[in-house]
Amino acid sequence: MLRNVLTGMAALLLSGAFVPPATAQSVAGSYLAGRNAAVNSDYAQAARYYSDALARDPGNVELMESTVLAQLSLGNVAKAAPLARLLEQKNQSSQVARMVITADLAKQEDYKALVEREPDTSGIGPWVDGLVKAWAHVGAGDVTSAMTAFDTLSQEAGMQGFVMYHKALALASVGDFEGAEAIFSQAGAGAAGQTRRGVLAHAEILAQLDRYEDALAVVRASFGEATDPELDQLIARLEAKEAKPFTHVRGAQAGIAEVFFTFAAVLKSEAAGDYYVLLYSRIARYLRPDHVDALLLTADLLESLGQYDLAILEYKDVAADDPAFHVSELGRADALRRSGKEGQAVEVLENLTRTHGDLAVVHSTLGDVLRAQGDYKGAIAAYDRAIELAAETAPVRWVLYYSRGIAHERSGNDEAMEADFRAALKLNPEQPQVLNYLGYSMVEQKRNLDEALDMIERAVAASPDSGYIVDSLGWAFYRLGRYEEAVVQMERAVELLAVDPVVNDHLGDVYWAVGRHREAEFQWSRALSFIEEDDNDSEANPVRIRRKLQIGLDKVLEQEGAPPLKVANDI
Repeated sequence: MLRNVLTGMAALLLSGAFVPPATAQSVAGSYLAGRNAAVNSDYAQAARYYSDALARDPGNVELMESTVLAQLSLGNVAKAAPLARLLEQKNQSSQVARMVITADLAKQEDYKALVEREPDTSGIGPWVDGLVKAWAHVGAGDVTSAMTAFDTLSQEAGMQGFVMYHKALALASVGDFEGAEAIFSQAGAGAAGQTRRGVLAHAEILAQLDRYEDALAVVRASFGEATDPELDQLIARLEAKEAKPFTHVRGAQAGIAEVFFTFAAVLKSEAAGDYYVLLYSRIARYLRPDHVDALLLTADLLESLGQYDLAILEYKDVAADDPAFHVSELGRADALRRSGKEGQAVEVLENLTRTHGDLAVVHSTLGDVLRAQGDYKGAIAAYDRAIELAAETAPVRWVLYYSRGIAHERSGNDEAMEADFRAALKLNPEQPQVLNYLGYSMVEQKRNLDEALDMIERAVAASPDSGYIVDSLGWAFYRLGRYEEAVVQMERAVELLAVDPVVNDHLGDVYWAVGRHREAEFQWSRALSFIEEDDNDSEANPVRIRRKLQIGLDKVLEQEGAPPLKVANDI
C-alpha cells in the first residue's frame, strides 16, 4: 500500500499530468525546463526552473507542488516547508507537502502539533503516519499513549515486526531496556530487528543491562567474521565491559528519522524505484544529520540516478573519525569514477590505503579501478595486498583471485592468469564466470580444448541465459571443428546479446564454416555496425572484419597462417 502511495505521488508529478496554465510564455518555458530536469533527475535545475516559474505565477498550486518535490529531492526541507504549508492552507491534497510539514514539525520538536494533526487520505501513508504519531507521543512525554499507539498499529496485517521494532527503540529511548530487550529476544522486532541497525540496537540494549556476553553472542551470530571498523569498535567495548549510553535512537526526533529510514530501506529492498526511496531517506537525513546509514543510502540512490556530484557531496559529509568513513570514501571513489574523474577516484583510494590499509576491500577496490584504467601492474599489486589481508575463509577470496587473474591475462601473463583462475575454482568450483573465462582463454590459445569445453559446458549449465558464456561454448565448438553444434550455440548467444559485436562476428565465422556465406557476411556487417569508435578493448577487430567481407574467412585465415577450416573440420 505504501509503495502504491509513493508511486502514485511521484509518477503524477513527473508524468506531466499536472500542467499549470501558462500565464506567459516565460512561465511555460520555465515549467517545461523544470519538468525535463526533474524527469532526468537533475533536481537542482528542476528546483531553479520551477522556482522561476512560480515567481512569475505565484498562485499556481501545481507549480508549488513541483517546487516542493524538487526541493525535497535536494534535501532542502526548510526551503520546501513554507510552500508546503501554503498548499495546505489552500486545502490542496498533497502527499509531498504533508511529508515536508511532518518533517518540519518534527525538526522543531512540535510534537503536540504532530499528535493533533488529523489523518488525511492523501497522507504519507497510514503506517508511516501511525508510527510518526506514536513517536510524537513519546516526544510529548506521554509514553503510555505512545505504547498504546504502537500496539494498535501492530495489529495491522504485515506491520507487527516493523511496529514492534520501533516500540522497542522507543522503550529504550526512555530507559526501559528490559521491555525493549523482551521484544528483541522474542523475535518481536521481526525482519527489522534482523537488519544491521536492528542487531546493533539489540546489542546496545543488552549492554545497558550488563549482559555483555549476550550482546557479543548476538553480534557474532549475525556477522560472524565479517567485521568492519564499526563492528570492531563495538566488539572491543563489549569485551571490555565498557559502559556506553544507548545511542541508537536518543529521542523522538531520532525515532521519527528512523521511521523514514526504515521505510526507505523497505522500499529499496522491494525495488520500488530509487526516486521514491530518496524522498524518505532525505527526510531521515534532515531530522538526523548524524544518521550515517541514511546518508549512505541517500548517496547510493543519487549515484544510481546519475547525480554523481550530489552523491559526492553526501559521501564527503562523513567525518574522518567515523567508523563508516571507509565506506563513504569507497562510495565517493565510485561516484568519481562513474562521473569520469578516474584520477580523483584513484587519489581517494590511495589515501584510503594509508588510513585504512588493513582492510582488504580498500585494496581490492583500488585494484578494480586501476585495472579498468589499464594499469595492470598497479592492479596486481593492489590485489596482492588484498589477498594477503583477506581471511582464508572469507567468501570474497575467490573474487580476489579471479580479479587478479584478469589483470594477469590483460598484462600478457597467461601462466599467472591460469594459476589465479584455478585458485579461484578451488574455492568456488562451479563459479560460472571463472569457468567461462579460463575455458574461453584456453580455447583462444588452442590448448586443453577438451578441458576447456568441459569448463564452458559447466558454466552454461550454471548460467544458461548468459550470452557471453553461451558464446564461449559456441566458440569452443568452432575451435574443435564441430561447426554444426557451434551454429546452435552461437545463434542462441546472438538471441541473448543481439547488439554485441564480438558475438555477431563469431556467428559470422561459424556461418561461413558451414557454407552459409551470405548469412556470414550479414553477421559481419552487423558486428561492424555495433563497434564503437572509442572501444579499443573489444575482440571484434573492425579491420579484420572488413577483410573477411572483402575476401572471405578462408583467405583471411590463409593470410594469417592459420589452419584452414576444412582441416579443423576433420579433427
